[in-house]
Amino acid sequence: MTKETRLPMTVKSGKPRSTKPESFLSALPLPHLAAFVARAKWLEASRGSQLTPRGAWRIWLILAGRGWGKTRTGAEDIADYALWNPLSRIGVIAPTFADARDVCVEGESGLLRVLPPRCISAWHRSTGDLLLFNGTRIKLYSADQPERLRGPQHHRVWCDELCAWPSAAGFDQMLFGLRLGDDPRAIITTTPRNTPLVKDLIARDGRDVRVTRGKTDENAAHLPACVLTQLKARYGGTRLGRQELDGEILEDVQGALWLREQVEGCRVAKAPALERIVVAIDPAMSSGKHSDETGIVAAGLGEDGTIYILADWSCRASPEGWARRAIRLYEEKEADMIVGEVNAGGDLVERVLKQIMPKIFFKPVRAVRGKVDRALPVAALYEQGRIKHVGAMTKLEDQMTRFTPDIVATNSPDRVDAMVWAVTELSETKRGVPRVRGL
Repeated sequence: MTKETRLPMTVKSGKPRSTKPESFLSALPLPHLAAFVARAKWLEASRGSQLTPRGAWRIWLILAGRGWGKTRTGAEDIADYALWNPLSRIGVIAPTFADARDVCVEGESGLLRVLPPRCISAWHRSTGDLLLFNGTRIKLYSADQPERLRGPQHHRVWCDELCAWPSAAGFDQMLFGLRLGDDPRAIITTTPRNTPLVKDLIARDGRDVRVTRGKTDENAAHLPACVLTQLKARYGGTRLGRQELDGEILEDVQGALWLREQVEGCRVAKAPALERIVVAIDPAMSSGKHSDETGIVAAGLGEDGTIYILADWSCRASPEGWARRAIRLYEEKEADMIVGEVNAGGDLVERVLKQIMPKIFFKPVRAVRGKVDRALPVAALYEQGRIKHVGAMTKLEDQMTRFTPDIVATNSPDRVDAMVWAVTELSETKRGVPRVRGL
């Protein structure tokens, strides 16, 4: 976005506007002139990514590292709207009331530093009310008290550090009240974290949401060099540094058996010669649009005892559909056997497979422990570096990094289940059963 000095949207003056800049400025009342000058300075000093996006959008989501300039960007957007839209009602919401007051208003980059003093009528820090000369009122709220957002309505809202809010309830109540004027909008400034709300907003980018991403380095000109050097030396390349400095959304879920960094670190381009190869199936008992997937994963055992995850062909299909898919994988990888869980379907898996390939070698496995208990030994093998992924298997890896007892209780991680069965089979038997193929 190129920088340009945007003329104020509403200026009340008894004189007609002139096309000459000097005539226009001389006609401005003093508060408007101060606001105009302040905005012009920001447009000159800011980076393009810090300027309010053009076009039609409902939410502007800024995901950036510490020191990028999120607070200043939020304050400038709110100040610009407040000064040129008289009688507006604006909300500022932070994780706590103290955060909203101490950072968004009174902070080094807060509203009191951005708004020209002559444009401020009153600031009531105890109640969080900031009143401007044109009748606009800016009100502070705390995300840990979402009930206070039930009644108020706003033309514009600034949500600061959304990822640190205790729940999404405050955001929901804010949206219900964001309904004044012809074009109510919200700006969100936050260090990113992997929350369902943030992921939902990112998925809407290009529709009613505009997403801006940024790294601490982008604002290096306005940060002490010694501080930036120290932060990079201590946190560069770490997970905390990726989140707090690079503004990345980390996919790991607290309590998950696998970390994203761990999974990425076990990836290889190709597998060596393998002693055994198996295909494992975790079958779904239905094939509707919203049914579980059938997990289908191939894995092989190397001569050094390392296990290689070769492919994830999991799918949502009828029994015949997933059986044919598993057999294609079996043939493509020249596997020794198919391993299938038979807890729910009994002999269904074997029967369907042998209807397609009568002489296929099939080994039924029955779960006597819970999913988490079965997965724990496999997770330990990953920690020991004894399992590798041949290439990227995005959906399987996403399930792995979200695999927690709570999630398992409500969602069936079928891809992970199939992978666990394959690894268990290969890790328990060093030498394979002779391979039997159908003719």
